[in-house]
Amino acid sequence: MIADGPLYQAVISNAVSACQDRRFVDNPVTAGELDELHIEISYLTPMKKVLSAEKIVVGQHGLLITLGSRRGVLLPQVAYERGWTRAVFLEQTCRKAGLPGDAWRRPEAEIYSFEAEVFGEPE
Repeated sequence: MIADGPLYQAVISNAVSACQDRRFVDNPVTAGELDELHIEISYLTPMKKVLSAEKIVVGQHGLLITLGSRRGVLLPQVAYERGWTRAVFLEQTCRKAGLPGDAWRRPEAEIYSFEAEVFGEPE
């Protein structure tokens, strides 16, 4: 989530990590599916601490919510594509972290926003 080198190295590293993701290890992409894949990269801006949930703009901001050892991240395009309200976006980011939907309201929860420049292969 935080850059520590050139973008091309981060792309390579994250591609390798994605291949080790349990969702793909248990159900790997087959050679026959390669032509159906669409590669998309989201280049994230630095995280900014959210001091007021009202400042979150659906479709512009992505979210990182942390509480204790749990953390959930959703990209800006997720809420936009699904037609979520700000409240639903916050709840779903908490659920992604394995937290109750209203965990973002807890004083010890930390909310960060970021933006993303999305680019990929032509469809």
